[in-house]
Amino acid sequence: QVQLVESGGGLAQPGGSLRLSCAASGFTFSAYYMSWYRQAPGKQRELVATVTGGHSTNYADSVKGRFTISRDNAKDTVYLQMNSLKPEDTAVYYCYVNRGGHSTWGQGTQVTVSS
Repeated sequence: QVQLVESGGGLAQPGGSLRLSCAASGFTFSAYYMSWYRQAPGKQRELVATVTGGHSTNYADSVKGRFTISRDNAKDTVYLQMNSLKPEDTAVYYCYVNRGGHSTWGQGTQVTVSS
């Protein structure tokens, strides 16, 4: 059974940092791109960052220079390091994988940026 389990969300102050983790199971992790999405209240879900199996990365313009996506293929885990957080980063963050048309989402983890 394919499963993605996020952790690491919480409350951070503006300018602060958080690190999200997503533990994957049930598939050959290293073979697939892994992505982080987020959904703020009243808004559509949006792509935040993607990392390939070979560790190439891509980011939304809104997070470039502040967020870093990485993966540990030995641990079947993908990370999202979030620095210089802004109130507009407040959202539920989701881990995502598409395996040849089969999409799997994690349950989401809440990130709130507020003073």
